Amino acid sequence: MGNAAKTSDGVGRDVPAEGVVRLTLDRPPVNALSRTLVARLHRLVTEVGREDDVRVVVIAARGKAFCAGADLKERRGMSQVEVRATVAGIGALTHAVAALPQPTLAVISGAALGGGLELALACDLRMAARSARLGLPECSLAIIPGAGGTQRLARIAGVSVAKKWILSAHVGSATEALADRIVDWVVDDDQLAATAVEQARKMAGCGPLALRAAKSAIDQGLAAGSLEAGLAVEQASYQRVLPTEDRREALRAFADKRPPRFSGR
Repeated sequence: MGNAAKTSDGVGRDVPAEGVVRLTLDRPPVNALSRTLVARLHRLVTEVGREDDVRVVVIAARGKAFCAGADLKERRGMSQVEVRATVAGIGALTHAVAALPQPTLAVISGAALGGGLELALACDLRMAARSARLGLPECSLAIIPGAGGTQRLARIAGVSVAKKWILSAHVGSATEALADRIVDWVVDDDQLAATAVEQARKMAGCGPLALRAAKSAIDQGLAAGSLEAGLAVEQASYQRVLPTEDRREALRAFADKRPPRFSGR
């Protein structure tokens, strides 16, 4: 995935396009979620969430897998108390990703299994390589998804789809995942990185305050429980962008027949 810098903690960060930050898992061979990797990625997610100049966040991976889930070798040596803390740490990471104010895009190459798919489900959008394999196979290991998988998959793809994939420990193709609305795009493997950057660039070209407000309106509006409450959330979000300089710049750019130059104000 491009030239993201490798770090000793298994996560790289780079800027593939203006306003876009890409966080790249880089822990061979399968980017398993060790405690160190989870802590490092959580720190980076927290940092980018505070950066006003970051408009879109991409989560990608190097190697043959997006993320094969928990580091089972590491986990075999843990006590039950340590396992609980480790699972809670992965859950806290996925919650932090879901709570980012910027739009997020997971770029899935190879396998996205267990906690790896849960990480992708915490993103707003998912793009998969045609050869990707996805699944939440925890029930085959006598456990269940514990980092948001049962809840986010049901909300993204519907209760029936979530039960079909989780209760059978199904690992499916990218084409199956697209048909079940688990991913949003499937592209040829050799086009994945470039297509993902182009999609992120397209989003980053929108007004940054509007991007955050629209994401918040969708997420908070759905959480409000009723259409009426959701519409109230939408109106409150609209009122926040109405007085912005970016809105006035968009009107000037339209009149001048030129691209707008948004400042995030």
